[in-house]
Amino acid sequence: MRHYELMVLVDPEVDERTVEPTLGKYMEIVKKDGGSVDEIDVWGRRRLAYEIRKKHEAIYAVVNFHSTPESSHELERLLRLNETIMRTKIIRPEDQHIA
Repeated sequence: MRHYELMVLVDPEVDERTVEPTLGKYMEIVKKDGGSVDEIDVWGRRRLAYEIRKKHEAIYAVVNFHSTPESSHELERLLRLNETIMRTKIIRPEDQHIA
């Protein structure tokens, strides 16, 4: 299992209280393949650096999880199909250990 960090920008017209439960449903893909969800952190409504889909704001959320590469690709594919998700980015954070 690899450690991943998912950043999601959600349409600001969505109720902010529904963001975490919705992301939790998507994270079932990771759990089904034996992965784990460490944290879902909803940052709330923030101003965008540039306009996306004629919107100046978005609801930011960050999810830390462990999964297989295949599960992370499937998760990203399904998130892109959702019209309320404006942008997604999955990264593998660098280890913070100094050798």
